Amino acid sequence: MTENQSLTVRDNRTGEEYELDITDGTVRAGDIGKIGKTDDDPGLAVYDPAFTNTASTRSAVTYIDGEKGILEYRGYPIEQLAEHSTFLEVAYLLIHGELPTKEQHDEWVHEITFHTFVHENLKSLMQGFRYDAHPMGMLLSSVGALSTFYPEARAISDPDIRHEQIVRMIAKMPTLGAWAFRHAQGKPYVYPDNNLSYTENFLSMLFKMSEQEYNPDPRLSKALEVLFILHADHEQNCSTNAVRSVGSSQVDPYSAVTSGIAALYGPLHGGANEAVLKMLRRIGTVDKIPEFIEGVKNGDEKLMGFGHRVYKNFDPRATIIKKAVDDVFEVTGVSPLLEIAQELERIALEDDYFVSRKLYPNVDFYSGLIYEALQFPPEMFTVLFAIPRTAGWLAQWIELVDDKEQKIARPKQIYTGDRQLDFVPAAERWAK
Repeated sequence: MTENQSLTVRDNRTGEEYELDITDGTVRAGDIGKIGKTDDDPGLAVYDPAFTNTASTRSAVTYIDGEKGILEYRGYPIEQLAEHSTFLEVAYLLIHGELPTKEQHDEWVHEITFHTFVHENLKSLMQGFRYDAHPMGMLLSSVGALSTFYPEARAISDPDIRHEQIVRMIAKMPTLGAWAFRHAQGKPYVYPDNNLSYTENFLSMLFKMSEQEYNPDPRLSKALEVLFILHADHEQNCSTNAVRSVGSSQVDPYSAVTSGIAALYGPLHGGANEAVLKMLRRIGTVDKIPEFIEGVKNGDEKLMGFGHRVYKNFDPRATIIKKAVDDVFEVTGVSPLLEIAQELERIALEDDYFVSRKLYPNVDFYSGLIYEALQFPPEMFTVLFAIPRTAGWLAQWIELVDDKEQKIARPKQIYTGDRQLDFVPAAERWAK
């Protein structure tokens, strides 16, 4: 690639030409703004709803090549991390930018294990929710409340204070998520067991009843570990963009992460795996799949769990999660929906209609089956997403805080309303 690449733009309104520098495949929006700029004209702006082709930041956290189906955390392929690493090691990698030494790893795990308990007042807050409160709403509120328990978190420029909040949040998210789950079932909250691993402890707080010790099946805790790794970060998605946008006001990290949870709450972001389960149930039996496929082609049905905004090829996470399905069902028994899912995948991948449109299974296609097999209701699915994604949100937040180019988020708009109307006082308006 040659140096000093540039783009020459000719403004046909004036005939004037502008040379814009190209860096990392982008031109600066500020340079676009110089085109046509006069004392009476602010210059051109870029109109890009949903930021489909706008880079808002430089990041070294996650790399995605949607055309080739590549996902890497800090340069490490997701396939290798899912097979050989643990979630807490991956969280360390995302936060610190490199894999830990043994001493760093042991200290990191100790810190997070030490901070899994939450203040009893926060427990009282959660107990105050209605019996049918949505677990995601409870998580959203309780994480936001953490900022009031740790007011020092506002000192975001202090690395030591920042580190302590990061540890606290990664440690406490499983506790808050598990308690939201227990609340919906009317069961007593279970305190953390710090003799267990991160995912084992989470399963214990979810499912422990009267037994003295809860020892989850290692195949289940491993499957959950893999799911947590796969969901730890995914570049500049809706919730990460929310964390960065809110974080740009220099608010504390608890409040910034709360905005990410709120974004994930929406059905277009975190609820896709639930939509897959509803689709499979609607299909009902394998013999009805051809009819469903025709309905998709005719626009009468939607094929959920296929295709992705970023991946124009296969989703690498889907390949990994498919392997975890077998381990989970070996313990829980095979879901009758699995056969429908597998046959639907087989037919779709052999059909030119879907192949030509590059519609391949994404991570949501099989994750809902695993969550359901683990006895999670659909409303818990996004909570299970938010817990590991906290590590990615915090890694992105740290990057934002340290980035000298970042300012408070303030996108432009194209005003489409009325202008310069004459105000008529209420008495005159109503008299008419």
